[in-house]
Formats: sequence, C-alpha cells, structure tokens
Amino acid sequence: MSHDFKPQANSLSNKIIMVTGAGDGIGREAALQYAKLGATVILLGRTTEKLENVYDEIEALGAPQPAIIPVNLLHMSPEQAQQIAETIETEFGRLDGLLHNASQLGDLSPIETYDIETWQNVMQVNVNATFLLTRFLIPMLRVAPAASVIFTSSGVGNKGRAYWGAYSVSKFATEGLAEVLADELENTSVRVNIINPGATRTNMRAKAYPAENANNLKTPEALMPLYSYLMDDASQSVTGQRFNG
Repeated sequence: MSHDFKPQANSLSNKIIMVTGAGDGIGREAALQYAKLGATVILLGRTTEKLENVYDEIEALGAPQPAIIPVNLLHMSPEQAQQIAETIETEFGRLDGLLHNASQLGDLSPIETYDIETWQNVMQVNVNATFLLTRFLIPMLRVAPAASVIFTSSGVGNKGRAYWGAYSVSKFATEGLAEVLADELENTSVRVNIINPGATRTNMRAKAYPAENANNLKTPEALMPLYSYLMDDASQSVTGQRFNG
C-alpha cells in the first residue's frame, strides 16, 4: 500500500510541512512532491543557495509559496530552535508535517581511531538538533488536526555494522527518539513514523560508497509514494512504524 501509494491531486492542500535538509537529495525531492500536492513547504537547510533553487522550482510549479529557513544544525542552540517554532506559530499558526531528513555521515572508521570532533558533530546534527527542533515544534504539531512526523533512519540504525561509527549510533538514537515520541503521542492527533530509505542515489551514498555505480541505485523520486503516504491523511492511523524504502 505505502510503496505504490498514489496520492489524490491536492491531497496536501492547506497543509504546512517542514522538510529539513531540503536543499538536495531526498529532502529536495520530498519538498517538491509535497508542494505538487498542494502543501505550503518550509525549506530548512544549511545552504541558502540550494534552498533558493528549490524555492524557485516550487514557484515554477505554481504551487503554494514556500518559506526558507537557513540554519546550520551543527550550531543549532535551544534558543534557535525555539525561535523557529515561534516564527512558525506567528506565520502559520500550526505545523501539519515535519520530515527530519537532514543528516551528516561523518567518517567510515573504526571506533578505536574515530575522530572525536567528527563524532560529536554527527551526534549534534543527527540527534541533538533533531531533538531540539522536535521538542519545540510539538506544540505546533498538536494544533494541527492530523499531524505527521517522519524520522529518517538507515539500515545501520537497527543493526550495527563495523566502521559505520557515529552515523550508525546516531541512527539507533534516531529510532529510539522516534519510538519514544510515538509512544508518548499515541492517543493524540500527532503520528510518528520512521523511514529507512535504503540504497538511494544521493551525495551521501556516493560519499559512503565511492566505488559504487550510482546508476544501479533507486532515485529519490522512486521513494516518493512512501513519503507522500506518510504525510497524507490516508496514514492517519499509522504510528510507531518503521518503513523500508
């Protein structure tokens, strides 16, 4: 159902959806897809130029005007996260969807020699910043009639693998955060689910597997039925689930 889901035209109209890491890869594709389905998309990411390019693509579709929040999650403070939530409250009054897509890969290296600063940076982006954004945005999600939060995991996020270091551990933590949150919000209008996209043609994948032929991998676009399904009201009763792309 979820992998071959065909959304109705304008099925996300009147929804406000934030996508982190919206500048390229899966985040960019999801932002475009949500916009095509009528959502007002809030593009959050590190590189303003990339966000502006996605903004222009959405405008060219004739979709609702998106918003841009340039922020480096590596340096995100609680005050910044709170400010983002307050801005959304002022501008939109609620948040119907939150896709946590931004991630940092770090190094592929043994724990024994893992660079300590890199470890802390990966944890900051993939876990701490995700927690901060979620924590401050929950009140805005609760206001929405049927809100969806999607966390992005990995195959190494529930089965550790040698040399995947901080990335693997951060994705275990991501799954833990998602499961705790899903349980806490079980009887509310907010649902929480996890997507493991699997091997996808992205820059991060190319960095992890430089010798791999990217043409043999699925494109971010191929994942969009699943990403659309979990934002659509069709998945309103689905929570605490893990989906493999």
